[in-house]
Amino acid sequence: MSSVYYYLPAVLLLASFALRVPGLVRHWRDPLVRSVGVVLPLGVVVFFFAAPPTVSEVNALTGVANFSAPLVYAVVTAGSAAVINLMLTWQGGPEERRRAATLWCAGAYGAVIVALLALFALGDAPDERLQDFDTYYSTTPYLREMIVLYLVAHAVATAVLSVLCRRWAREVTGLLRTGLVLIGAGGVLGLGYTVGKLLAVGARWTGHDWDGISTTVAPSMAALSSLLQCVGFALPAIGESLRRQWDRWSRYQRLAPLWETVRAVVPYELVRIPPWSSLSRRHLRRTCDIRDGLRLLTPYLGAVPAAGGPEPAAGPGALKREAAAHAALVIEAFDSLHGGPGAAGGGSVQSLIDSDDGLVRLSDAVRVLAPRRGGRGHGPSAAPRKAVS
Repeated sequence: MSSVYYYLPAVLLLASFALRVPGLVRHWRDPLVRSVGVVLPLGVVVFFFAAPPTVSEVNALTGVANFSAPLVYAVVTAGSAAVINLMLTWQGGPEERRRAATLWCAGAYGAVIVALLALFALGDAPDERLQDFDTYYSTTPYLREMIVLYLVAHAVATAVLSVLCRRWAREVTGLLRTGLVLIGAGGVLGLGYTVGKLLAVGARWTGHDWDGISTTVAPSMAALSSLLQCVGFALPAIGESLRRQWDRWSRYQRLAPLWETVRAVVPYELVRIPPWSSLSRRHLRRTCDIRDGLRLLTPYLGAVPAAGGPEPAAGPGALKREAAAHAALVIEAFDSLHGGPGAAGGGSVQSLIDSDDGLVRLSDAVRVLAPRRGGRGHGPSAAPRKAVS
């Protein structure tokens, strides 16, 4: 079997892990983050050390023929336990119950790893086998037990993972359900890998040669299984990230009518943001510009001045005369959200300025009212309130 089937999944898993490193560093105390931080590197190690060229190099460096066999078996077993623990942590539930299940899983598979190493030490494997170790030594004392123990432990792990995914998928919807289905499908393929290996080993016990299943079919199923599981684990997180990004972009666009109106009110030039700036920076800049403009209008929001009251003070902070129509549009939009002129108090004004949702609602109101006034902020210069001029 080509080494690409081993090294390609290793590279993909390594890239996925590299993308998660910043989050792992920032949120290492999170049990779910720690679980992901263990599973991905173990997957990289499994495929890297299972590749025939790596197997040959490890055997040569250690001076022990077939040393890679127990090494790969141990790492695969540890990876199986890590995936189950990741699923238990991801699913949540009572802390004591989850912790007990995690410790039981770690203890059981830790004992399996010790047993695998001990059985290899007791056995005799003088002939180096790069791809068919399982079948070649399937009748050798102690090595036979090691191979069967490894395959049974892996089968139990994949079966447990599939059952957990199936149960949880019944309770959720959306991308999380899709991710669980993919993880479960990967578990089924992983079980197929184990069954293929057991069939080839069993065939050797009966004097038949089904080594092709073990050396070609089974590794292909293992690679596809890992790919599906990686996508399944990543899909909900990526989907949630895309949803948050879309929500931020939508809010940024919805703030445009209010921002275009307010920028005609402020008596200074707004800071220009380069078009290549990140969405977060542009959204923050737009929000700050709007809040600065609304603070200039705060005296005219939510309070109707007495007839013949004072005009806005002159000076650097005064509203520009040509901005009257734009200010009037904002005031009218504010009144439409608060039940009419004079219906809102100063607290409501401040809460609107401080609230992102409030700014979006006010911008939506400006967008609706602007066409009625002859355009976005370019209506008649007469303001609905005498105080704004």
